[in-house]
Amino acid sequence: MQKLSLDALAREQLERAAAAPNGRSATTVYGGHEHTLRQTLLALTAGTSLAEHDSPGEATLLVLRGRVRLTSADAEWEGRTGDLIAIPPARHALQALEDAAVILTVAKGD
Repeated sequence: MQKLSLDALAREQLERAAAAPNGRSATTVYGGHEHTLRQTLLALTAGTSLAEHDSPGEATLLVLRGRVRLTSADAEWEGRTGDLIAIPPARHALQALEDAAVILTVAKGD
């Protein structure tokens, strides 16, 4: 069994994001290419975004800290600490409205 502190990991990744030229940092929390489930902690400084990209499959975004905006062609969702957003199966983008840390959970299909 593996246990880790998401709070401590979020703090560490936010520090790395603040020091990075692109304002972001990420680390895999669980899973990988050999697993169906993959969880990644992403940290973004305020105003930083992930440009529009294709949906990775069935996925959710859990906001650990801060506020983010997830947008797709026809909808927009704002999430804050404690919110869980189901990522639409369409192209989408993510923007940090303030310094934010999120857990991206993806279940890849066969």
